[in-house]
Amino acid sequence: MSLLHLRRDRVTFRLAAPPVSGRVRPRLLLVSGILAVLAFVLFCLGMTIGDVPMSVSDVLSGLFGGGDTGNTYIVQELRLPRALTGLLAGLAFGASGAVFQTITRNPLASPDMIGINAGAATFVVAGIAFGFGGGLGTTTLGLAGGLLTALLVYALAWRRGTTGYRILLVGIGIFAMCTSLTDYLLSKAQITEAQASIGWLVGNLANRGWDHVVPLFAALVVLFPLVLALSRWMGTLLLGDDVAAGLGTPVQPVRLGLLLAGAGLVAFATASAGPISFVALTAPQIAQRLARLSSPPITASALTGAVVVLGSDIIARELTASALPVGIVTGVLGAPILLWLLARANRSGSGG
Repeated sequence: MSLLHLRRDRVTFRLAAPPVSGRVRPRLLLVSGILAVLAFVLFCLGMTIGDVPMSVSDVLSGLFGGGDTGNTYIVQELRLPRALTGLLAGLAFGASGAVFQTITRNPLASPDMIGINAGAATFVVAGIAFGFGGGLGTTTLGLAGGLLTALLVYALAWRRGTTGYRILLVGIGIFAMCTSLTDYLLSKAQITEAQASIGWLVGNLANRGWDHVVPLFAALVVLFPLVLALSRWMGTLLLGDDVAAGLGTPVQPVRLGLLLAGAGLVAFATASAGPISFVALTAPQIAQRLARLSSPPITASALTGAVVVLGSDIIARELTASALPVGIVTGVLGAPILLWLLARANRSGSGG
């Protein structure tokens, strides 16, 4: 290995055999490692909460099959699906938020703000309240709603190509339309179906089973490596379309691929856990500041999303005896960050 360049914030290297070169950021590796450990700790702590109190050692024993039969059953069959849904949904929301904030070059752009979550919610509410979709289930309806909304945003933003600014503006309009349509559907639904829909709309990890975990895990296995593969062009997209094209980046195919991959991640996460608010908005901004980078890092943003969801779920269950939905806690924590981003964008003129 021949070391080409060594700086305080990065190490650039080139291997003679195989012929591979790359760039490593030590601070980003350290932040990602700390976030991964913190996510695992919260993952285990969340499984100690329930009708049968358990210690962390009991959870670890049940998780890896070393405990008694009762503990193993409680951990693996009753509590592990909820914890895994929170972990995977947080990873998906965080990675998706980093993708959208990068391709639009705007920290306020997230799936929450440009209508993808709202589109998924409209389809699911229509399915719960009126039987739309012929019993496809919330997972399939949420996925279809999220992907169709993403395609609609991209198509309406197209004018001899797309720009991040147009995607953001069109997305805000689509968000308003989907929110209004969801409110209309709720107003026409029966009281029982409306209550079930509202319970899903706030984002909730209660009563999650393996049927929620498996599709989300499969989506992450396929889409997260795709996002990482396309991320090598994300740095040039931040320089503007003309400069990126001049550097050899296929701007429109890369933007469409990132948009569909990001929309797929958030659609699967929303279908499994509901539209947990503000995670996709706040996680990339937290990770970017922890890593001291000019744009949100994908992996660290995903891990931050997992920490936010798992931590908020613990707070939600410990705060009241009836256990609040996790989406209420992320909304309370995320709203001040949104206001701070708006104020910061207004001062710097980057908010559009």
